[in-house]
Amino acid sequence: MPPINKRTALAQHELFSHLEATEREQLLASGVERRFGDGQLIFQRGDSGDGMMLVLRGQVKISIVSDEGKELIFAMTQPGECFGEIALLDGRPRSADAIAVGDCVLFTLARSDFIPFLERHPQIAIRLLAVLCGRVRATSEFIERLAFQHLPVRLARLLLKLAEAHGVITPAGIRIDQKFSQEEIGCLVATSRESVNKQLRAWRADGLLTVERGYITLLRPALLKRLAQSS
Repeated sequence: MPPINKRTALAQHELFSHLEATEREQLLASGVERRFGDGQLIFQRGDSGDGMMLVLRGQVKISIVSDEGKELIFAMTQPGECFGEIALLDGRPRSADAIAVGDCVLFTLARSDFIPFLERHPQIAIRLLAVLCGRVRATSEFIERLAFQHLPVRLARLLLKLAEAHGVITPAGIRIDQKFSQEEIGCLVATSRESVNKQLRAWRADGLLTVERGYITLLRPALLKRLAQSS
């Protein structure tokens, strides 16, 4: 997704869009921009929860890694989206790792600055609760998918979601204009790289998609959509 400047990001974000421009300027004055290179660790699970981040450029992978080294990806945060809101409120240690995907620019709001602002604008607290409730619902749905949905359904839903976020219309179909390794896809649907490879090969043989130099093109997205909606 294209980068976004911090004023536009705050003006469009559900937490801050209702504020007066002067109030958003107060937040802009208290926050700072930070830059991270591709693959750089932003914070890791257990680090001090000292604030929230708003993505301006690049993506941020939110994940946990087991003691055996297996990774589970919860979210790929896009420009205009925020993360770290839970620590912003309770100040407790981070519950997951955050890693830059591509060159990232983040606008960060420290807890020590934001909590006094929140006290002066209690309506933001209500909106923040709504955002956090959305996170809880998304986590519940994620667990439900892992428990009850077969891999083809989970993978079809993921590919359609990636196509919605990064899709480019081509004569052949919808090309996901960002590379995802099969290992990364496996982490997003909680399965092995080998299982992802096997399913993608089966769908290539059936003419549902192509994979060229790491880019996936959905040739028959309607069929994948029907599969994604199946039980």
